[in-house]
This record gives sequence, structure tokens and C-alpha cells, in this order.
Amino acid sequence: MPLGVSGTWLFVMIRLGWMVDRLDPGKVKFLKTERDKRKGMDVSKRAPSRVRLFYGWYILAASFAILFFTSGARYSFGVAFKPMIKELDWSRGSISFAFFLNMTLFALSLIAAGRLYDRYGPKWVIFVSTFFLSAGFALISVVNSLWQFYIVYGVFAAVGLGGTSIPLLAALISRWFTKWRGLAISLALAGNCMGQFVLIPVFTFCTFRYGWRVSYLSIGLMMGIVIMTLVLFVIRESPDHLGPSPAHEKEAEKKERSGEAASGDRLQDLSLRGAMKTSPFWLFLVVMFVCGSGDFLVTTHLIPFATDHGILPAQAGNMLAWLGLMSLLGVLIAGPASDLIGNKIPMAIAFMIRFGAFLLILTYQDVASFYLFSILFGLTYLVTGPLATTLLGRLYGFSHIGLLSGFATTVHHIGGGFWAYLGGLIFDQTGSYRLAFICSAVLALIAIVCCILIREKRHIHLSKSSTQQALT
Repeated sequence: MPLGVSGTWLFVMIRLGWMVDRLDPGKVKFLKTERDKRKGMDVSKRAPSRVRLFYGWYILAASFAILFFTSGARYSFGVAFKPMIKELDWSRGSISFAFFLNMTLFALSLIAAGRLYDRYGPKWVIFVSTFFLSAGFALISVVNSLWQFYIVYGVFAAVGLGGTSIPLLAALISRWFTKWRGLAISLALAGNCMGQFVLIPVFTFCTFRYGWRVSYLSIGLMMGIVIMTLVLFVIRESPDHLGPSPAHEKEAEKKERSGEAASGDRLQDLSLRGAMKTSPFWLFLVVMFVCGSGDFLVTTHLIPFATDHGILPAQAGNMLAWLGLMSLLGVLIAGPASDLIGNKIPMAIAFMIRFGAFLLILTYQDVASFYLFSILFGLTYLVTGPLATTLLGRLYGFSHIGLLSGFATTVHHIGGGFWAYLGGLIFDQTGSYRLAFICSAVLALIAIVCCILIREKRHIHLSKSSTQQALT
């Protein structure tokens, strides 16, 4: 059933792309004219031709598939948490530190991956990263000590995740789509949600049926085969060398460029150094830290937390899967909403919902409450995914979007890794997750305030020639 849902979603995305391009008269006219001119025909007396699908929709579908597998692998950590502790006699704090190490190195690798992406394009960045990612997860199947787990999961898998992550794929899609950029990124990020919904129950079943070693070996090999194939045969950097874009994309791109130079000045996109000189960037980094801390506290400790209260492991795995599915709804709302009303309002609403979810789980810990918590938290889970790219692009331009979004996601995952480790440490010291969830609720309130204070306006940097003209 879940696999059928995922396949149906992928088909819907491709069909949607065909329909959008079919309704694009500018592209139809261009294709008709160019083909008939080469044949020496009178272009005014020709029959309508069939519209080719804009290649950006294939990029979107490939990004969906990549995130589908990487998300399933990432969130499997919570499923194997207790089985690994039981077999290898580790503490929750020690195994949580492996997650902290993974998130820290992953976050740092995002900056390097962002620079390499901006310089060399996505193809080989994703390919090499997939090699490390696949090897890291497959080698978990042979670990017998903490230091081995720290190396294969904390280092290899982290480096691999850095080049196959949401911000880089969102940056890739932002180069292919202009008018519906937020929607396109949201559709691709749905792969992250569907991967969690589909693969977590499968991973849970395999872990309790065949063991966590077999499960990690299987998912590692599967990721390597599928993602490397997509990178070699589908992924391209930009639409510039693949013929015309649809007319609605051309018009949106012209509008975006003309808006940037309304006064006649030639504007330059801000780099990371320039963005750091503005207050909205720092407010957004606080939001990303808080978002990451809540995200990975919950996805790492939800299953152990639920089973501590007598809930069956299979039920707890389903809760994590439903969290992933509901994040699909959240991201599909947030992306188009950012196109219409901006980015900070959807983010603020998401943290309000998250605050309520934390209060719920601190008050009630029965099966129904855990399911409701998973649904509410899931609605907020990936909201900053599409909004980070669109907000940073709106504030500072898209020339350095790989580095900017990579840096913001670095902060997000450092916060996530630290908070996941802190949650395990708090449990070892107090025997409960209560204090960790109270702190997360307070941080959600802080994030709401930061979202409200962000001013969504373009920060401009005039070129040297424009400045000289203004002085004369």
C-alpha cells in the first residue's frame, strides 16, 4: 500500500508537469516555428505539434526519488535505537552521541558541498556523496563497537548525506523553476515525506524479523544503486543547454530580473559574508537552530519514548511513519503559501502548532496522544525545507544559494544533533525525556518571535560601476 502511494505520487508529478507545459502556448509556438523553419515550410500554415515535457519535471522527479531513499535511511536510526542498545550493551547517551557526531559533520559538509555545487554543479557532488552514504549505511551491518559505529555512521554516512540533502536539491530545482519555485521545491521534498512513510515501516518489519544488521546492509546497497543511476542518466545542472523553458517560466524570470533593477542600477546577489551583515539572516539562523533541535529530538527519541510508555515497537514505528506522511501535507501547504504571502507567516504558524504539540505530549502519554502528537508535529516537520531556499533567495538572490542554504542547514543540523544527544543524556540522568521536551517547547516560542521580526525585503549590493555613476 505505501509503495503504491509513493508510485502514484511520482506519476502525478510527471503528469502535472505535462499539463502545465501543455497549457504553455509560448513553448508550443517556439517548437512549431523552429522545426518548420528548418524544413523551409510556411510557419503560418502548419498543424499543431505535440508539446515536449519541460526537462525540469524530470529533475523534480529524480530529486523526489533521491530524497525518498535518503530520508528512509536517515530516520531508521530511531527504529534501530533500542535493538542496538540491547545487543551491544550501549547507553542511550553514547548511541545518541553518534547521532550528534553524524549531524555535526553532516552540517559542516553542507558548507563544503554548497561551495562545490556552486562551482562545479550538482552531478558529481551527488554521485560522490552517494558513494559515502551507501558505504556508511551498509557498513553499519558489521560494527561491534562504538568507535566503529562513530566512524561509519558518524563520519561516512554524514559526509554522504551532506551532498544529497534537501538544501542542495532545493537549490538545484530553484534553477529550473521560477514562477512556481516554491511549489516545485515542495513537490520534490515530498520524496522526503514519502520515504519516511514508506520505508520506516519496512525497516521496522525487517529489523524485528531479520535483525538491524540485515536491514542496514539492504538499505545501504539499495540507495547506492538507485541514486547513482539517477545521477548518471537524469540529473543536469540548468536548463540553459536543453532548449527553451516554458513561457510562464520565461516571463517569471524576466519579471524577477526586471524587479531587481527597477532603478536602473545593476544589483549583485549577496554572498555569505554579505548576508551575515544583515539582521534577518541571524534571526533566520536562530529559527533554523530551533527547528533542527525539535526535529531530531523527536525523530531520534520518539520510538524509544513511546515504547517506554508501553506502546508496541510496531505501533511506535507507525507513529514515526505517519509523522513523515503528515510532513508531506505541511510542505505542500508551506511551499505554495510562500509564493503568495511570503515565508515568515507559514514559519510562525508552524512553530505555534509545534508548541501546542509539545504541550500535548507533556500532558498525556497514551497511544492516542502519541499518534496525535506525531500528526501535529509532522505538519511542521519540513516547513523550513522549501522556505529556507525561497526566503534566502528572496533576501539575497540565487547566485550563492547553495552556500547560503547550506550554511543555514548546517546550523539546523548542529542544533538537531546536539539536542538529540542532549535528549539521550537527560534520559540517562533523569530516567525521563520530560525536561528535554519542556526546553523544546520554550525554544518554539523563541522561534515564533524571530519569525515575526524577519523583514522580507531584498538586500541589495550595488556594483562598483553603478556606485560610480551615482556619484557623478
